[in-house]
Amino acid sequence: MTSRTPDSAVTEAPAKTPASPPAASAAAPPPWPLGRLLVLSGAAFVTILTEALPAGVLPAMSAGLGVTEARAGLLVTVYALAAAVTAIPMTAWTLRLPRHTLLVTLLLGFSATNAVTAVSTGFTLTLGARILSGVFAGMLWAMVPAYAARLAPHRGGKAIATALAGMTVGLSLGIPAGTALGELIGWRGVFAVLTGVALVLAAAARWRLPSFGGERTGGGREGRGLLATIRTPGIATINAASVTMVLGFYVLYTYIAPFVDRADLAVSTGTVLFVFGLGSTAGVWIAGATADRWLRGSTLALLASATVCLAVLGLFGENTAAVLVAAALWGVTHGGIPALLQTAGVRAAPQDPDTANSLWVTGWNIAMAGGSLLGGAVLTGAGTTALPWTAAALLATATLTATLARRHGFPR
Repeated sequence: MTSRTPDSAVTEAPAKTPASPPAASAAAPPPWPLGRLLVLSGAAFVTILTEALPAGVLPAMSAGLGVTEARAGLLVTVYALAAAVTAIPMTAWTLRLPRHTLLVTLLLGFSATNAVTAVSTGFTLTLGARILSGVFAGMLWAMVPAYAARLAPHRGGKAIATALAGMTVGLSLGIPAGTALGELIGWRGVFAVLTGVALVLAAAARWRLPSFGGERTGGGREGRGLLATIRTPGIATINAASVTMVLGFYVLYTYIAPFVDRADLAVSTGTVLFVFGLGSTAGVWIAGATADRWLRGSTLALLASATVCLAVLGLFGENTAAVLVAAALWGVTHGGIPALLQTAGVRAAPQDPDTANSLWVTGWNIAMAGGSLLGGAVLTGAGTTALPWTAAALLATATLTATLARRHGFPR
C-alpha cells in the first residue's frame, strides 16, 4: 500500500502552476518503522533473557528443584546446545512459512516453556522445557535480522542493529534486573513475568508486524538451499570471523569474576560488568549508524579495537582505571560487532537471509561453548593473567580474517 507523494500532487496540478520546487519531484523516503523494530527487539530481549536468567538465580533454582548447582547449570548449557544443533535444520524446515506466523508462534512457545519452568517442581520437566526453548531461540535468532532488514530495506543495517539491541539490553541490564527481581519475588515469579512479557510481545507482533513470505515463496525470494548458501562467496569468511571473535570473547568473559578478583582491584566484578554493559549499549548505536554506509570500515575498526582492549587488560590488569576504561570500550565492540556481522550475512546472501543467519547462530553457540571450555583450560594451566592474551590472539585472527575479505564478505 503506497501513499500519495508530493510528486503526484505536482502531476495533477493545473498547467499554470509549473513553478513547483525541484525537490518536490523526489519521492520521500519511507518512514522509519521504529515501533515494528522495537517488537523484534523485544523478541530478542525475551530470547536472551530466557537463555541466561538461570545463571543469575542458579542457587535458588537448584534448591527449588532439589539438585546440585552443578546440575542446575545444565539448564543454561542445554539451551545453547539446542539452539546450536537445531538452528540450521529447523530454519530449513520452516523456510516456507510466513515470517509473521512463525514469529508469533515462537513467542507463544517461549511463553509456554517459561510457564512450565515457573511451575515445574521436577528437574527433568524443567530441562525439557529449556531444551524446547533453545530450539525456539535458534529459529528466532536466524529470522529476526532478515525480518528487520525487510522492514526497512533502505536502511537494512540500522534496522538489524535496532532489532538486535534487545540482545544487548538483555545481557547488560535485563540479567542483573532479573536477578534482583528474583531476590524479591523468587525465581518462579521471574519466569512467570517472562511468560507474560512473551505473551504481550506475541500480541504486539500479531497486530503490528506485516506478513512477509518465507524464502521459497517466489516473487524474487526463492531460496536456494543450505549447500548453495554455504557456498555463497563471503559466507564462509563471515562465519569464520564470527566464530573466532566469539571464542575470544567468551575465553575471558566467562571467567571475568576470577580475573577481577585475583587482580585485587578497587571495584567489584559487578561494577566491571555494569561498565561493560553501558559500553555495549553505545556499540549498538554505532553499528546502527555505520552499518549501511561503512560496513567494512566499522567492522574492522571494532574488531581491531576489541583486540587492543584485551591487550590492555593483559598489560594493565591490576590497574583499576585501565580495567574500567578497557571494559567500557570492549563493551562497545561487543555491542556493535554482532549486528555488523549479521548485516554482512544478509548482504552476502540476499536470497537466503534466514538460512545464512542460521549458520551464524549455530557458529555463535558452538563458539560460546568452545570459548568457555578453552578459557577454563587456560585458567587451569596458566592462570587468569593468560586469559586476556588468549582472547586478544583470537580477536586479532578475526580482524585479519575480515581484513583479507576484500572482495566478498566485507567488500570495500
